Parts: sequence; structure tokens; C-alpha cells
Amino acid sequence: MNGLTTTIYRRSSELPQLEDSNFFHSRRLMEISEQTPHQRPYMVVVSDSSNRVLSHLLAIQHIRPMWLPPFILVHCRVLGEGIYTQSDYPADQLFGEMITKLNQTINNFALYIEVSNLSQKMFGYRQLRQQGFFPVNWMSIHNSLHSHAPEERITPRLQKRIDTAHQRGVTTVAVSNEEDFKAFSKLLHRHNIFKPKRYIPDDVFFRSIMEQGDGQLFVTKYRDHVIGCSACVYSNGNAYLWYMAFRRKTFMHLHPDILTVWDAMKDAYDKGFQHMCFMDVGLPFSKNPFRDFILRFGGKEQSTYRWFRLSIGWANRLFAWIYRG
Repeated sequence: MNGLTTTIYRRSSELPQLEDSNFFHSRRLMEISEQTPHQRPYMVVVSDSSNRVLSHLLAIQHIRPMWLPPFILVHCRVLGEGIYTQSDYPADQLFGEMITKLNQTINNFALYIEVSNLSQKMFGYRQLRQQGFFPVNWMSIHNSLHSHAPEERITPRLQKRIDTAHQRGVTTVAVSNEEDFKAFSKLLHRHNIFKPKRYIPDDVFFRSIMEQGDGQLFVTKYRDHVIGCSACVYSNGNAYLWYMAFRRKTFMHLHPDILTVWDAMKDAYDKGFQHMCFMDVGLPFSKNPFRDFILRFGGKEQSTYRWFRLSIGWANRLFAWIYRG
């Protein structure tokens, strides 16, 4: 668009003054990503002729070692549509400027770019299509915490399981020492070791979030055993359950999966957050056990899109044709 300048910054020290209400597009997350091994942040900024920042968007490139060829998988992820200041330019047009710049910069250095967790399903549809992205139907679930207490949204049966587990000695505490942090990291990585789709950042990432107050790490314990863990981040008055893991099979009678989610949600409610948002519920299959599990806590499901663009031209054209609807 005429009169606009779109710039990509790779170092947080070079950033102009930015509005940081959204953690997922903040200077703080960029700084954390700079310090985290195998991550490279890209902050895309659109400014007008007077150098006033109109919008910005953070993309993070992940470099993942693999057991099989090509042994390294590089992908880039954008969480949400970015941050916009009030101007005469529509948000979707500014979004298109940023996505175009990002695509031109990263396309040859990553196997794919992923755009997810958009606030509205159709936001940026035309702009993403023009850049060769294709949409995959996805599920989103959030629990409202502002109008009713979490206890009012669950069934008596689920409440009884929660109460029984607590009576047996299961507790969830915020990670506050090195021993709990190591247990959190160990369980999270072990739980996801055979889930190649699930990217787990280095410990530096989680330690920084915890120490800087942008979120909270939790461990669920039974006697001397850590049977669950979760990581929440806080942004715009909402809590986001980003990562979780539990020893569901070993401690089945204690329901560590239920307690891990429930206690994190109760903590968010006690702190006055408006919603608990689940970052990755999965594909909208008719049978999705994880989605059904999360819905047991009284949340609302919503169909959304997750957008992808492959750097392999013929493969991207094939998927764009398949997902042409």
C-alpha cells in the first residue's frame, strides 16, 4: 500500500517502540525466543510515512533435530493476527502486508509456515490465499471464567473425581524451585517424545516465561511423584494453556490428566482471568478423544482455520488445490 513501509527485525534491540498487550506478538516473547536454542524470531512491522507503527506481528522459526532424514526440520509459526493501532488502514490489509513480507523472507528457509489461533475464522482469508496458504479446519476451545465459577460448568461425576483425587493427596503447585522445574521438563519432554508434530522448546524458553512473570508453570504431585505438568501464559486478560503432560496410564486411578487441567484452570479463575484458552485441541474429527476430554470442563468449541504454506512448490500447489474450498 502506498505510503507504508514493511520491515522485518531479527533482533529485539533494533525494534521501534511497540504496543505489547498481546504476549504472542510482544518484545518480551521475541527476547525469550532470541535466547532459546533452535529458535529464530522475526518481528514484522508496518509503519506509515511519519514512522508511526500501524501494526506488528511476531513469527518464530523452529529448528527441530530429527531421527530420520533430512535430520533437521525447520518450520515457522505465527500465533494470532498480530497487533494493530487505530488508523485509516483496515486490519486485514495490514495483515496482508506483513504476511507477504514474511513469506518473501522465510519461504526458502523453512519447510512450511503456519498461521494459527486467529481470533476470527475468516480474518485474512483473501490475503493468505493470495500468498499461497491453504486452510485446514481446526478446533478451538475456551472456557469462560468471568461469568460462572469453573465448578458450575462441570458434571457432578467429574467434580467427584476431582474431590476424590484431592482427598487422596494429589496437589498442584506452581514451579518455584529447581527440583520442580527439572521434573516439569522431564515429564513434558517424555510425554511428547513420540509425537513428532508437537514441538517442545528448550528449557530456556520455559524458565524465561516463569522468571519474567509472563506465565506460570505447574506440577501435579502425588506423594513423591510428579504425575502431571502444564505451562500457562497470560495475555490480554486471558490465560492460555500452551503445554501439558501427564502420567495417565501409570496413575490412572488418580486421574492426573483431569487434575492437571482443572487446577491450572482454577488458578486462572482465582487470578481473575476472563478465559482459559486451549492452544491446540486438534483436527475436527468426529471422534477426537482429546477434544472430548477438554470439553468435559464446560468449555465452548469453535471451528477455525489453521493456515499452511509449504516451500516445496508442487506440494503446496497440490494441497492448495485439495483445500480449495
